[in-house]
Amino acid sequence: MTHATAEQVHAVGRRAQIAERTLRTLTREQKDTALLAIADALEANAERIIAANAQDVQAAHRAVTDPAIIDRLTLDQDRLRAIAASVRAVAVLPDPIGDVVRGYTLPNGLRVRQVRVPLGVVAMIYEARPNVTVDAAVLCLKSGNAALLRGSASAAHSNRVLIDTMREALGSTDVPVDAICAVPGLTHDSVMHLTRARGIVDVVIPRGGAGLIRNVVENSLVPVIETGVGNCHVYLHEDASVDRSVAIVVNSKTQRVSVCNTAEALLVHEAAAERLLPEVFAALKERGVTIHGDEISEKYAQSTGISFRRATDLDWAEEYLSLDLAVRVVRDEQDAIDHITKWSSGHTEAIVTDSVAVAARFTEAIDAAAVMVNASTRFTDGEQLGFGAEIGISTQKLHARGPMGLSELTSTKFIVEGDGHIRD
Repeated sequence: MTHATAEQVHAVGRRAQIAERTLRTLTREQKDTALLAIADALEANAERIIAANAQDVQAAHRAVTDPAIIDRLTLDQDRLRAIAASVRAVAVLPDPIGDVVRGYTLPNGLRVRQVRVPLGVVAMIYEARPNVTVDAAVLCLKSGNAALLRGSASAAHSNRVLIDTMREALGSTDVPVDAICAVPGLTHDSVMHLTRARGIVDVVIPRGGAGLIRNVVENSLVPVIETGVGNCHVYLHEDASVDRSVAIVVNSKTQRVSVCNTAEALLVHEAAAERLLPEVFAALKERGVTIHGDEISEKYAQSTGISFRRATDLDWAEEYLSLDLAVRVVRDEQDAIDHITKWSSGHTEAIVTDSVAVAARFTEAIDAAAVMVNASTRFTDGEQLGFGAEIGISTQKLHARGPMGLSELTSTKFIVEGDGHIRD
């Protein structure tokens, strides 16, 4: 395992600082040209990238890694094409830098503008997912920030080739190569040095499991934007239709089980349980889902033959990231809201209902980064919401909440113009 000293980590950070000073002054055209060069380079180097990724995947299999983690780790031609497409999608998005948040003229004639500016040097600390390497780098670049990338040892080969490919692409553009930097070291020491580099690093964004996020939040001396785990719920109200309920539950749970916006719990109004649960369970059974349910849901599981286990409090709190789903029959809408309030991680919650009034009460009462009405939890995703890509999904309330795209990677400054004004 590769170790890195504080001096080595901080030296890379200072290179990124220098690059960021140039990057913040570049035009949108200059930045977009660099993004398109990166997208082309990723596709041109696909064979090299996939070969490096295969080394990481093979090592994960030898280590008997959880299948959900292996799925996140794996790159193939289709996924790499999708990553390149997301880079191009970011390139066509408006540049947030310089946007006027508010502007006005004071009675004394001073002209005031609050404008968007880059955060500065953004450090990403993340696990397994090599797509984050590209997403973080290009979103930082477009928003005028330098990216310090500290991936996990499990994706070391993939990340090294991806970062090398992007830096090589920048060599022919106006964007400094050090706008994208790999943080040296693969042990916890390099994470510690990075999170204590106050004055060099402007913000740290951890993205991964609960342990990683908690460690960074509790120990960082650098400001942190916290991304959270996803214990996401779907609530089927009394009036929910069968077809809509089945479609949304199945998609929320099984479309891709290894990601944070997958549903981990299903709540069903008791007046609709007999009508909805047999159909929902039958559809989930076809996809190999195991139910962790309460006493009421058990009888419907038995009638459909779906795999069933009696739920405990551990299940209500669990982010499975697998074909497992906690199920509870609730007395009414308020009971569903109370359950979500107690157990939710504040990521994404969904309701299926035909009632506008019920939907309004639910969205007002639920405290989460995203609330879906008659839609799958899987839509809490920067690309799906039109961001091109995302740097993570924040479950905190400062400085950003929900999927984070270009605007969430900016701060603001005030520009005040006068005509020789002095204060009395």
